Amino acid sequence: MNKNTLKTTTAHIYDYSADSPDLRQRFDELIDEVVSPSLSADALANALAGGVDEIAGVLRAIPGMEGRLIERGIAFVAKCNPDLAVLTQNLRLPVTPAAMQVVLMNNPLNYRTVTFDADMGGRKTYTPDLVILNRLTKVAHLVDSKRSLNSYERARIDELRNRMLAAALVVPDFLYKEHRRMVAEDVRVVILNAENQKTDLEGGIWHLSHLDHLVEVAGAGEAIGLLQKKFRSRIQANWKLACETFSSKSSHQVTTAVDVMTAAEETEPDDEADQTSCGSSGIGTGREPQMIKLGFAQVPIRH
Repeated sequence: MNKNTLKTTTAHIYDYSADSPDLRQRFDELIDEVVSPSLSADALANALAGGVDEIAGVLRAIPGMEGRLIERGIAFVAKCNPDLAVLTQNLRLPVTPAAMQVVLMNNPLNYRTVTFDADMGGRKTYTPDLVILNRLTKVAHLVDSKRSLNSYERARIDELRNRMLAAALVVPDFLYKEHRRMVAEDVRVVILNAENQKTDLEGGIWHLSHLDHLVEVAGAGEAIGLLQKKFRSRIQANWKLACETFSSKSSHQVTTAVDVMTAAEETEPDDEADQTSCGSSGIGTGREPQMIKLGFAQVPIRH
């Protein structure tokens, strides 16, 4: 499944860049926000004093925090392109039995022009991390970002992609009704994997290095990689300081050479397969159904 090499002879040139002081400041503030509550040096020292169970709980939470950091970082980078509308709130999409049946029983090429009403409801829902709409091309990307897919078996990945495709069938109607009449004529789904494993460019599973193409911002993928590195360095520094503080206050000697990021257990939050809708979604009636295009995110054109 590793189809992760994209060979091009000509570098893509974009009008916008992620290399800006404003974005770097936003990233620093984001790291402060994520780290401060439970991963500061004081918080880690208190966890050490609380015993194995408490420190284990803190370590298990780190992958989830890093995942949310990546998700928010992608949103910040995408906003460097003023042509994009970057949506992160009010994105719960219905996954109806009819839509899922269409996805499971047909090749994506056969339902590229099919769309469903967003107010059809349904017990199951799917909430993407982001919806990125290009106002000029009217192409919308349904984005699910993952810190890692290592713990995902093939069946679980396929199930996630199918739910994304089923949810994508309502996106044009949903955006029009719930997000100020935004218009999407082409809806694509993409899973962004922060680790360069289990990628499938043609099947909509991309490494973050291809984020530049998705948001048309030069250096976007590299910026997220640096964000991850700074986040991990901050935690490692806090861990070292916490160990020194704890050792100085007790007779215990705690090694500061432990890589706290390696010690953190690999966990990924559930993909909301069992989200339920409590009655009507409250989406009002609107325009007539339209013809759209639907499919996986498209790789950069090879030269």
